[in-house]
Amino acid sequence: MSMPITRRRVLESATAVVALPALESLGFRKFASAAAAVPPPKRLIFLGFGWGVTEESWYPDIQTPGADYTLSPGLAPLARHKADFSVVQNMWNKFSVEGHEGSTMWLTGANRFAQPGQTFHNSISADQVAAAQFGMQTRFASLELDANASATKDVIGLSGHGPGLSLAWDPRGKPVAGLKGPVEAFHRLFSQDKTPIEQQKAMLAEQRSVLDTVLESGRDLKRRLGQRDTAKLEEYFDGIRDIETRLSKDEQWIGV
Repeated sequence: MSMPITRRRVLESATAVVALPALESLGFRKFASAAAAVPPPKRLIFLGFGWGVTEESWYPDIQTPGADYTLSPGLAPLARHKADFSVVQNMWNKFSVEGHEGSTMWLTGANRFAQPGQTFHNSISADQVAAAQFGMQTRFASLELDANASATKDVIGLSGHGPGLSLAWDPRGKPVAGLKGPVEAFHRLFSQDKTPIEQQKAMLAEQRSVLDTVLESGRDLKRRLGQRDTAKLEEYFDGIRDIETRLSKDEQWIGV
């Protein structure tokens, strides 16, 4: 009798699936051969500690560099993975020496006051640079998780992450919004769209049509704008192009 492995089966019997060997009758031969033929996409993750860490308990003794260093108490739980990671110390952004607020520029290395007359400036973050390079190999170029999104208004500023409240920044130096908690992240990754495929295609085509109309109207408007307004409009166009890119990916993954 056929026993197809579905997402629901995996979710309902997670421990059993982990305990089972790679049985060919359950389709693992097909998956194994596919994995051997096509190398898996590269993965990269950045985690931010808004409130930072204590130097005494987190950082190893800098006087013992190399692989033979002794793990600090804070890193001790990772002892069995010691050969798989490196600890880099004595690095900082010279333009952002604040304690907690420095995490806003952690992945960008930007100078917050680089633009005359502006109190805040940022640039593209390292995660988005990597996403532009490797993101075409995956359904989602990048996924941002916002641990602060579900917080109440009273505690929204208690993340310790500074004025930007984001670690990810797009090429225009604008913050990338994150998914609001694990439930939204799960649905983004695994929930199936039950809309008929032809209807999905029609919806995407309609969205493309709207974007085309907006871009055409914007180009007409651009001819009548001054220099500063033109720059603002270009930022708007960049946002529209980002949406177009996402629509193209959505088309590729229809029915998957």
